[in-house]
Amino acid sequence: MLLVAGLGNPGREYARNRHNAGYLVVDELARRHGGSWKSKFSGQLSEIKVDGQKVVLLKPETYMNDSGRSVAAAARFFKIDPADVVVVHDEGDFDLGRLEIKHGGGLAGHNGLRSIAQELGTQDFTRLRIGVGRPERGDPRSLADHVLADFDAHDDADALVERAADAVEAYVKP
Repeated sequence: MLLVAGLGNPGREYARNRHNAGYLVVDELARRHGGSWKSKFSGQLSEIKVDGQKVVLLKPETYMNDSGRSVAAAARFFKIDPADVVVVHDEGDFDLGRLEIKHGGGLAGHNGLRSIAQELGTQDFTRLRIGVGRPERGDPRSLADHVLADFDAHDDADALVERAADAVEAYVKP
C-alpha cells in the first residue's frame, strides 16, 4: 500500500496556483480511479486501486508549511512506512513541465517537505517534483509570489497534471 500526498493550500483562492500542483495531481488520480474524498487527518482522503494495488490519496488541509502533521497521521493510521509515502509537490527550481521522481534526498528549502520529514522522523520518502519554473526575465515577482499565482494559460497546466498523474501510476505499478 502507498500513501500519495499531494501538497497544496486549501481554499478557492489557491485552487489553480502553481503551489497546488500536488493537489491537482491527486485530484486527477481520484478522478481516473473513481475515488471520492472524505475529511480525515486534517485533510481530504481518498482510497483507490491502481492495477490492483491500494493507494491512499491525501490532500493535507493544514496549509503547505504544516503538511507533515496530516501526512504523518495518515501514515500511522494505515501503518504505511515512510519509504512507501510519495509526496507530490511543485518545484520552482525546475523548468516548467519537468518531472522527477526521487527517493530520499534533501528538502531544497521546501517548507512542506521539511514539515513532512520532521513529522515522519526521516527524509526517506519519495517525491514527485513537478517543475513550475521561476518568474520570467523582467518579472518583478519573487519565487514565492510566482508559485502562489495561478498557472498561465500558455503553461498548459492540464497536460502537466495528466503527465504527473501518469508518472504516479507508473511508479505504483509493480
